[in-house]
Amino acid sequence: MTAPIPAFSHALVTRDERGVYTLQIHDAKSLNILASAVTLSLTEAARWIAAQDDARAVVIRGTGERAFVGGANIYEMAELDPQGAREFITRLRDLCDAVAAIPVPTIARIPGFCLGAGMELAAACDIRLGSADAVFGMPEVRVGIPSVIHAVLLPAIIGPGPTNWLLLTGETVDAAQARQWGFLEFVSETGALDALVEHTVAPIAESGPIAVRSQKALLRYWSESTVQAGLDRSVAAFGEAFTTDEPRRYMAPFVNRKKQQEAK
Repeated sequence: MTAPIPAFSHALVTRDERGVYTLQIHDAKSLNILASAVTLSLTEAARWIAAQDDARAVVIRGTGERAFVGGANIYEMAELDPQGAREFITRLRDLCDAVAAIPVPTIARIPGFCLGAGMELAAACDIRLGSADAVFGMPEVRVGIPSVIHAVLLPAIIGPGPTNWLLLTGETVDAAQARQWGFLEFVSETGALDALVEHTVAPIAESGPIAVRSQKALLRYWSESTVQAGLDRSVAAFGEAFTTDEPRRYMAPFVNRKKQQEAK
């Protein structure tokens, strides 16, 4: 039995019949700006989704097509003292950590602006899909602060050179450049982003749910472990897969097809 979806002040959570959840920034400023209240609400929603056994995938998106996330709230940051700054950035870190901890694949749906905290939130997702009109940047140095928290993921995603350029210049790049660097997996024509998202979500939803969760856990472990430890964990995970009937059920169509061909 699926749990009823609670109401969140700045997050709209929906779920389809496949178990694909959408986490949408809701009731924020027009560019989906991450003020503290919005950040706390999204974190609460992400943690709730993570606890749902029926979840197969999660699409993370903003409201409208002007932006995925246009950044953190500069007017709130302008009033911070050192302690308040640490608390503010910790809330953003907690949001990115909550998204990264979701045990099923997370897909960032990125139209328009994806700046600062928006790039960090997208970097915390497993798959990033963008529209041709998307714009990417880490402009923090332009307003007197460093890029921090999940910007630490960027060297592994796009390489040290592009990361240096983005963070040290504060300049922006278009979707084609973000795709060339490897930040985006695919780019759609403007207006066709939902079809691209569905093209990614559909095969995930059709695959074995236990296997997909195991694969995501392995991917995360591999990123943090030695090769030898990753191999050891892989062998264990493969064996654990056969403690359920999922391999038998998902392999049955292939086995049956072969039997039918041999019987002809």
